[in-house]
Amino acid sequence: MVQRQLPNPAELLELMKFKKPQLDGRKRRLDAALTIADLRTIAKRRTPKAAFDYTDGAAEGELSLRRARQAFQDVEFHPGILRPAPQVDTSVEILGGPSALPFGIAPTGFTRLMQTEGEVAGAGAAAAAGIPFTLSTLGTTSIEGVKAANPHGRNWFQLYVMRDREISYELTRRAAAAGFDTLQFTVDTPVAGARLRDKRNGFSIPPQLTLGTIINAIPRPWWWYDFLTTPKLEFASLSATGGTVGELLDAAMDPTISYDDLAIIRDLWPGKIVIKGVQNVEDSVRLRDAGVDGIVLSNHGGRQLDRAPIPFHLLPEVRRAVGEDFTVMVDTGIMNGADIVASVALGADFTLIGRAYLYGLMAGGRAGVDRTIAILRTEIERTMRLLGVASLAELEPAHVTQLTRLVPVAKGASGYVVR
Repeated sequence: MVQRQLPNPAELLELMKFKKPQLDGRKRRLDAALTIADLRTIAKRRTPKAAFDYTDGAAEGELSLRRARQAFQDVEFHPGILRPAPQVDTSVEILGGPSALPFGIAPTGFTRLMQTEGEVAGAGAAAAAGIPFTLSTLGTTSIEGVKAANPHGRNWFQLYVMRDREISYELTRRAAAAGFDTLQFTVDTPVAGARLRDKRNGFSIPPQLTLGTIINAIPRPWWWYDFLTTPKLEFASLSATGGTVGELLDAAMDPTISYDDLAIIRDLWPGKIVIKGVQNVEDSVRLRDAGVDGIVLSNHGGRQLDRAPIPFHLLPEVRRAVGEDFTVMVDTGIMNGADIVASVALGADFTLIGRAYLYGLMAGGRAGVDRTIAILRTEIERTMRLLGVASLAELEPAHVTQLTRLVPVAKGASGYVVR
């Protein structure tokens, strides 16, 4: 029989531990966010539907994005045992400079529409964390504004080749003059993808006050207050706006972009140049042989060609084809620090986060971006410790198995066979 007694008041007092109430609402909600998915939930609650869907959505049926995220979930890790890693080194040398973590902030367009601090928040958070920040050609803060927000950190610039080539050339010169050290030459946007959420929402730049947007704004007055009481949106390249995002892209981009354009930009740019939007092994090898400094395996976050290749699945084969000394980065679908660890193990030198950063921005401005980076850092460190590795250099393909739900069909002499 269990012996029972009346509770001891002194022992009860020891058990009663009350947290000091957090009066800062922003800090309270960000502290409660333990994952990037938690930040996404907060962002959706605080951001008007059209702006949130622009960030969250992808092209057509959004298959490319779902498959990319599923690929990271379909990872099996293989930890080593009795390999203590009480301290882990997450730093990396990338494109001639340091990064405290194996990821940087990817270029995102129209960022101040997500939350008014926009690229300034992203650049400042990147500077504090010691990681690179990338400004998009379609960013809403100028090249010089990002440099002012991140004067001593690493700034990268993402370049679209536009119909008016002189716009692209001038942007290249400005980024070089501002001390940006790496150019991401983007090649997967000859025309805009069909971003159906934007069409259904009537999403335009700048946002229009319609009956629908007004109704959606009622529970989110803070977003509209910020939007209407801060400086007019400033684009890094476009001098005129108006129309949907797809219409703006189609007006600006040029489907005739070629290796000749790459050669011209290469001559204009004094720093490192990487090609963003590579989606097969053959192009990876050709670009290496063309003398670029690296590539980003990317399907543009699923926002261009739906049913595009999954960058994470391409990674091992591309690494084998281009060799160990060529810089290979990867983006699309990263939502957890374990995704980043798996990418490094399979051959990525570096990774880029886009939506994860924007979810944090929408959830809490600069503090939200800081929270994004802190969450990913914690997940990276914990995953490394559980794998038994003390540095990124110790990660290798043997630590990861890529499980797959999508099995290719190969055509043989006797017809189609599954392999």
